[in-house]
Formats: sequence, C-alpha cells, structure tokens
Amino acid sequence: MQSSSTIYHTDIIILAAGASTRLGRPKQLLPWQGKTLLQHAVETALTITTQPVVVTGCNADQLAAGIDHTQVHVVFNPEWEQGIASSIRCGLQALLNRTPSPDQVIFMVCDQPYVSPGLLLDLINERQKSHKSIIASSYAGTLGIPALFSATHFAQLLDLQGDTGARKIIQGAPEEVASVPFKGGELDIDTEMEYNRLIS
Repeated sequence: MQSSSTIYHTDIIILAAGASTRLGRPKQLLPWQGKTLLQHAVETALTITTQPVVVTGCNADQLAAGIDHTQVHVVFNPEWEQGIASSIRCGLQALLNRTPSPDQVIFMVCDQPYVSPGLLLDLINERQKSHKSIIASSYAGTLGIPALFSATHFAQLLDLQGDTGARKIIQGAPEEVASVPFKGGELDIDTEMEYNRLIS
C-alpha cells in the first residue's frame, strides 16, 4: 500500500464526441452561464490539471473552434459512432502517449453542468485517503462519472467496446471502489426539456 503522502499525477479526459441525437443539436455547444457546456467543462478541468484531453467526434470542427487549443489537447475520435467506449480508448491512449504518463485519470462529460472544481478535488482527495483504485461520483442511487481510475485499470479501460462506458468497470469491482457525493449529478442534458429545466 502506498503511503498517504504519495502525490498522484492526475489527468482529465473530457468525453465530447457524441452526436446529441435526442437533442437535435450539439449539446456541447449549448449556452450556460455565459459559456458553452464544453467551455464550462474545460474551465472546470483546468482548475485541477494542465492540458486536459478533449475527445471530439461528431461536429468536431465546431467544438474545436470554441476552445483554446493552448490550454487543452483536442483529440479527434474517428470511431465516435461506435459509442462511448471508443472515446474512452481514444482519450486514454492520447494521454499514455505523452510524458509523464498519468498515475490516475478522471473521466468527465460536458452534459453534467453541475460538475465543479470541488467535486473533482473530492475525487482526488478520496483517492489519497482511501487508496481505492476507483473513485466514482454518487448520485440518484448509482455510481458514475465523473470518476477517477488509477493506472491499474487502464488496460480494462482500453478494452471497453461499444456503448459501454466506465460504469461497467465500476460495477465489476465493488471492493476497489470508493465514492463521493455529487449533488445535481442526476441532471444530464439529453433533451430540450432537460436543457430548459437547467436554464429556468
């Protein structure tokens, strides 16, 4: 077991490749609090780490035009139509190709508007405290993302297929999981009604 003084190198991957089919327009570009949901996710990630990875797919050019490329590493996922697993693999591989490679990675999306710097810090602090290899967000009776995975799970993440997200790994290793509460985590923007509820 590593001592509590171990400082882990944390990177962040923002999954933003989806087509927003139920919404009918790119939800990553929806305005909220004076910026787009994608810009909000990037700014939140930048409070924790430098050069977070943003994985794009559908509407890649539009998304890339709205963020500062000096602050983030934008990666295009050519297999985005295969589902979220391909974006997890794409983003993680991009991180593993750079130096230093991370000790742990937080995965987040842009359609959970209430993700805050405090939540990301809670994930990191719980990892330091519990030494569990997965720290997930807890909301609406479930565990999900944002979630932190230590390097011991990178091979599993790179093996994910189809529309299976990281939750499969979280559910498959309950003894390795700790959680932190995420108030508002149940709100993600998939439909016009959910977006209207957010902005009202």
